[in-house]
Amino acid sequence: MRISKFIVNPKYEALKSAIIHILSVFEVEGTVIHQKRNFIKVFDIDGLKINVKRYHAPSSINRYVYSYGIRKPKGMRAYEYPAILSDKGIETPEPIAYIEYRNKIGLLGVTYLLSVQCDYEHTLYEAGDSKSGTYEALAKSVAHFAAGMHLKNVMHKDFTPGNILWKYDKNGYHFSIVDINRMYFGKVSPKQGLLNLKKLWGPKLFMEILVREYARERKIDEGWALSIFMPARAAFWRRYGKKHIIPFKLEI
Repeated sequence: MRISKFIVNPKYEALKSAIIHILSVFEVEGTVIHQKRNFIKVFDIDGLKINVKRYHAPSSINRYVYSYGIRKPKGMRAYEYPAILSDKGIETPEPIAYIEYRNKIGLLGVTYLLSVQCDYEHTLYEAGDSKSGTYEALAKSVAHFAAGMHLKNVMHKDFTPGNILWKYDKNGYHFSIVDINRMYFGKVSPKQGLLNLKKLWGPKLFMEILVREYARERKIDEGWALSIFMPARAAFWRRYGKKHIIPFKLEI
């Protein structure tokens, strides 16, 4: 495999040699934060924490789809989308570089996305076993964030607890979305928006508060919103629970 594409954000051009070094030591250095199908590590370069995500080589038909330009590779999309999100006032980590490897006949292999590591220390996984009285403000803030994105014609197609990072300070809640290679840009109907929330987890009351607040933000009937959302949520989690362990008490 050889590097076939090496794109560096002009803002970080001075890091090009450091990026090459990171690629050469990726297997043996760095702090692992995710290791499944894709591999994510964090490196520290002169005080700048860099998130490095290695996308596995696509398999079967997808390898040809990505290799011959029918569709952009996941890492390339994740490198380009932050500019769109930033223009719309939606937070996501700033991209630093995108690198792809191909074999001798030009088929896509592994790709890398480097971005600035987000310092938001929380994810929505933490809402799983929240107790009443501790999560109402968070639920409403998530609703405002989601509705705001949808009203700006943006929808994260993998809007899951781990892809929503947050922190709280004197100015309130702040959110940043990650794993953004699957995005939809266009009009988001109220029903589409509600169904987009079904993978979020938390106590039933947490989700009811969230959906009611989302409905207010989008000026739709709260009862109708719950009638769309709650059955979809229940169906999703029943399916999920057949293949995965749910690490919190699920209320359907």
